[in-house]
Amino acid sequence: MTQIKTKSQTHDIGIDGMTCASCVSRVEKALKKVPGVSSVSVNLATESARIEVSDPQLTQAHLRRAIRDAGYEARQAATAQDDTQNASPWTGFAPVAWGLVLSGPLVLPMLGDLWGQHWMLPAWLQFVLATPVQFILGARFYKAGWHALKARTGNMDLLVSIGTTAGWALSVWLWLTAHEGHVPHLYFEGSAVVITLVLLGKWLERRAKRQTTEAIRALHALRPDRVHWLSEEGEIDVPVDEVLKGDLIVVRPGERCPLDGELVKGQTQMDESMLTGEPLPVSKSVGAKLTGGAINGDGRVLMRVTAVGHETVLSHIIRLVEDAQAGKAPIQRLVDQVAAVFVPVVMLLALVTLGVWMLLGAGFEAALIQAVAVLVIACPCALGLATPVAIMVGTGVAARHGVLIKDAQALENAHRVNTVAFDKTGTLTVGQPRLIEQVPAPECDAATMLAWAASVQSGSEHPLARAVLVAAQAQSLSLASPTDLTAVPGRGVQATVGGRGLLLGSLRWLHQEGLDPTLWSVQIARLQAQGATLSALAERRSSGVHGLLLLAFGDQPKAEAAQALAALRARGLQLVMISGDNRAAAEAMARRLGLRPENGEVLAEVLPGDKAAQVQKLRAGGRIVAMVGDGVNDAPALAAADVGMAMGTGTDVAMHAAGITLMRGDVGLVGAALDISARTVAKIRQNLFWAFAYNVAGIPLAAMGYLSPVMAGAAMALSSVSVMANALLLKRWKP
Repeated sequence: MTQIKTKSQTHDIGIDGMTCASCVSRVEKALKKVPGVSSVSVNLATESARIEVSDPQLTQAHLRRAIRDAGYEARQAATAQDDTQNASPWTGFAPVAWGLVLSGPLVLPMLGDLWGQHWMLPAWLQFVLATPVQFILGARFYKAGWHALKARTGNMDLLVSIGTTAGWALSVWLWLTAHEGHVPHLYFEGSAVVITLVLLGKWLERRAKRQTTEAIRALHALRPDRVHWLSEEGEIDVPVDEVLKGDLIVVRPGERCPLDGELVKGQTQMDESMLTGEPLPVSKSVGAKLTGGAINGDGRVLMRVTAVGHETVLSHIIRLVEDAQAGKAPIQRLVDQVAAVFVPVVMLLALVTLGVWMLLGAGFEAALIQAVAVLVIACPCALGLATPVAIMVGTGVAARHGVLIKDAQALENAHRVNTVAFDKTGTLTVGQPRLIEQVPAPECDAATMLAWAASVQSGSEHPLARAVLVAAQAQSLSLASPTDLTAVPGRGVQATVGGRGLLLGSLRWLHQEGLDPTLWSVQIARLQAQGATLSALAERRSSGVHGLLLLAFGDQPKAEAAQALAALRARGLQLVMISGDNRAAAEAMARRLGLRPENGEVLAEVLPGDKAAQVQKLRAGGRIVAMVGDGVNDAPALAAADVGMAMGTGTDVAMHAAGITLMRGDVGLVGAALDISARTVAKIRQNLFWAFAYNVAGIPLAAMGYLSPVMAGAAMALSSVSVMANALLLKRWKP
């Protein structure tokens, strides 16, 4: 049987008209009914839908039609750049202002009663003021409520339109049926003020939403629109979108790097804080990688472009943050289930309230007012906003400090982690060999021997050769030019330096050439037990091969690693290091990092392909495991963990497999990622608590007559605004 796999496509579509969690549920159901749709995630905070389709014949037009049939307007998904073009804080305030102007006079008699003044506007004037608010400013509620009725569902708009219409209609009926000379108490002010308060609450929500997307807007603003392209005629300013890979670009002092590239001329320092969270400028010289968005220091440099468009690091960061903000956290499923039945239940409660009050003899007028209060206060818009706004703010502020969260699930899971497993090389250690010890032969000077070894290696690009050269440079040793240089593949190199025939290579090769195997035997055994890589410098004389210098190479722990691990331990986390080194070498490095091999914190001699199995074994013990790595061979382990964290200094494969990317190679960001996860989840829970609390407490109070429709409208608007304000407190977080 031949299985044909079709590549799934993802569509992002903006949606106008969603007001509450019930709207989200309705749009998702409508889209899931479209044949070929594999998954749907609708986000109330971003007012957008992310749809994955498996049928290549299914176009965006089909999806837009389904959204329209559900009663909503489909549009192009908004970007942060669009938001900056319309960033006035008073955008969209006009309907609210008209509502305040028209309903203000209706509220005056209520205020007068507080001071014993019995003001009363004529009934016809109340009608003239309230009717435009009800049917012009409130038209959006009727439109959306009608679509909900046609779809046999309910939403916030339906509750508001039914409740306020009931209050307006009751007032008209009381006015028209009143006895001559009798001025009845009318409820025009209740309906008008409720609509105005709901519009005010929605406007405040939209204003707060713009603050939640600040991180994305700041990232978009990092890329300049024009660049100084170096052509055959000299420097020419061209749009950044016209630049190709391989082009040469000039970056002047104080300007931002427009794209990713390699520095080919000049020397400077780059401020990469907006990309990595690193507060100090980073020195850059010829051959260094430059990242688009970084601010150039005081040097004029020439760079060769290596990535453009969506291939740049900045575009990758923006895409990750947008994906995380568009996603839906697992905790949101509970909210969606509640929202699906919430509005019908509320309408039933309003009918029960109406019936009970009439049975108690309160009369239709009083009973209807309490039923209206129940309808108004029960709006589920705060429920729909509770989770997505916290995720938007949390992922945004994390990105600003160098922690990229790939999806909402990783964000929610990270706070539950109790075990952190680390790859050793490149994650906890520098990942580059260094000369850690040198043992000269008897009657040999260590500095002189090191200078000879560096001279032999001066033209080599081998990692061990570079380690020797770095050590010689650190001691400011003068090097001689080697002659008769000959490489012996897989063994070493031989050359003449200062008239001496020198050999530098593996101990096995030198022993075969005649080096005394008993020389350095004690030191060799000790260093091999520590996992060091050994080589030696020897001289070929007429009497044979004589050893001059034993060289031991090893990796070094990152400067901040031990302190970061201690901080994680202080949080009560269990730490594990996974290494392919022999046990003695792995345990020696673990102790330098502050880990405790005797407590099982070292898994040694693990083959690259077995790392994922070790992570699965840790999870099988009931632990919630975060895996931190940077290499290609770490990708399966990152995917197997509950939460994968990839070092941004590592490979693209590792970053794609991980749920969280740490933009700096700093182990301290692991704790920061766990912390922002915990704080974001705490905000989600607080928001959900308050959203439910408003309804759980408000509905009984309204049903029992303790809340008027005006008070209910104010409480409903306050619930949404308080949820937004609570989430925005996350913006103050720092690692």
